[in-house]
Amino acid sequence: MPDIFFVLFFLAFFLILGMVLFSFVRSIGQWNKNNHAPRLTVEATVVTKRGDVSHHHNAGTHTTHTSTTYYVTFQVSSGDRMELHVPGSEYGMLVEGDFGDLTFQGTRFLGFERK
Repeated sequence: MPDIFFVLFFLAFFLILGMVLFSFVRSIGQWNKNNHAPRLTVEATVVTKRGDVSHHHNAGTHTTHTSTTYYVTFQVSSGDRMELHVPGSEYGMLVEGDFGDLTFQGTRFLGFERK
């Protein structure tokens, strides 16, 4: 019976390790792809905004940390839409329906200048 426990333990360990490594490699790949993408500035309209709230609880200190990741969906003149992660300071300044010049590199938001 203990042999089954050790097999399952190591199987779960390597499965979790594989998932972490896969996420890390995927993140590095996206970062590299963004770095090699051209910086583009196009006319776009802010279509929608959303925030993704995460709660992190530390059982040892009984503290809770909350963080929000902000996303904005832009629509370009061709009708294509793209959702980009934006800093909170930019998120607060954007309003649905805003029209202007969107600057981005791959999936990386670089700025939006309202017209």
